Amino acid sequence: MKRCLTIQLCWVPLLTIFFATPSIGAEDTGNESDATTAPAARIDSILERSVANGFAGSVLVARDGKILLAKGYGLADRSLGIPVTPATVSNIGSVTKQFTAAAILKLVEQGKLTTAQTLGSLFDHVPGDKRDITIHQLLTHTSGISPETGGPRYETVSRSTFLRELFAAELETKPGTRHEYANAGYILLAAIVEVVSGKDFDTFLRTNLFEPAGMTATGYDKTLWNDRQVAHGYYFSLEDAGWKDWGMTSDHWDEGHASWYAIGKGDVHSTVEDLFRWHVALQTGTVLPRELVTQLETPWVPENAKGTSHYGYGWAIFQSDRGTKVVAHNGSNGLFFADFLRFVEEDVVVILLTNVALAEEPADLAWALAKMIFDPQYETRPIPKSSYELVFHFVEHHQPEAASELPGFLAESLGHDLDNRRVLNSIGYQLLANEQCDWSVALLEINVGLFAGDGNLFDSLGEVAQKCGQRVLARKSFEQALSLAPGDDCGWCESSRRGLKALVEPDLPGNTMPDTR
Repeated sequence: MKRCLTIQLCWVPLLTIFFATPSIGAEDTGNESDATTAPAARIDSILERSVANGFAGSVLVARDGKILLAKGYGLADRSLGIPVTPATVSNIGSVTKQFTAAAILKLVEQGKLTTAQTLGSLFDHVPGDKRDITIHQLLTHTSGISPETGGPRYETVSRSTFLRELFAAELETKPGTRHEYANAGYILLAAIVEVVSGKDFDTFLRTNLFEPAGMTATGYDKTLWNDRQVAHGYYFSLEDAGWKDWGMTSDHWDEGHASWYAIGKGDVHSTVEDLFRWHVALQTGTVLPRELVTQLETPWVPENAKGTSHYGYGWAIFQSDRGTKVVAHNGSNGLFFADFLRFVEEDVVVILLTNVALAEEPADLAWALAKMIFDPQYETRPIPKSSYELVFHFVEHHQPEAASELPGFLAESLGHDLDNRRVLNSIGYQLLANEQCDWSVALLEINVGLFAGDGNLFDSLGEVAQKCGQRVLARKSFEQALSLAPGDDCGWCESSRRGLKALVEPDLPGNTMPDTR
């Protein structure tokens, strides 16, 4: 940031809602003009056509407080044939962070905390380098905590163990000096909510935020839903050259609850309907007073050198091409993807939840849908098939001699040139494991042609060519990899040096095959 015999069919009608839905309190506005309905119809058409390429998820689009479209696409559970609906529960990844930030500000509202408070005032035995880190710095990712702090999100770990590891970890930068997105900072904020409130994090969220906002299907507690409501995650398996069912996120929670490597930073579950309720609650001051909502949505620190985006409290803040304010965040665990776009000055909301890992495409989809609302002339392409799936399809139906046609095939299928250098590299190694040397070498040769400045890819080609007995190609590739070394910090140089050394030692594995180049 990885399914399908029908055991039982249970077809739930897809819920398409234009303009309004009584289920979330919107007013019936069925006489809206064609100009208002047009964006919804265009968006629906794009998403319906995307389903044939593997897309599945739910989308809600609203304008001026009225829902233009709320609909599910594809399947939430392929084995049971359960379709996605607007009420389908999905993992929202790092969209969780703005709930964590709101929980902190709820404690501020209750007089139990201030954003200027330090870790030293909240915890015992905080080491000196972290004692003066403030809540504000944690909220804005300026605490200096390293992005590497923490562990695998589905490894069981207690709060106390996480805190011990975090306090022992080395800081990346001096607190308050630089924005560096670090998940562990938001896990620490969740721990602070528990310490200050005396309640577990999920309970605090539910009683102080979700219930007041009317959100009945949001949280970590899987008893909120039955299994038929929750989306399964799907990914394309290189080993099987096909789609696999990863299951529900809760299937990967030991002891039935999220790990403290994930709480606070991600893995809250929700629906597009509930997330829209949350937007309305923020707009109306239902869960926090206006001055605290303003703090959530203040662009406190730049996220990049150009200052094109800023970070608030759990939200990223942008300026649209119309000069208006956008408050947004996305999130993913590698299978599920969520995007929550709020054009707060124009009262437009786009919420997208997906449960199929389709590479980078969904990351741009919500923004494209938003552009369709503001620009009646704008059109976007349907989400294409997974680039991994497309490559395997090409390999299955062509001989290695036709490899030169692959880039054109991908460009036509994807709507753009292949821009992910991992795709051909990963598949090339998988085909090597499948003893398909000709295709393995061919794919990695294409990859270095597409990304000629990447020494790591030349090192990969050298390794595969060496194992396939193509020693001349291997030598040239290793030498090119070393020539592209970025200085002292070269992640592949030692591998390339070992490869060159092995080429002059004929008894090493991989050097006994005849050179075919």
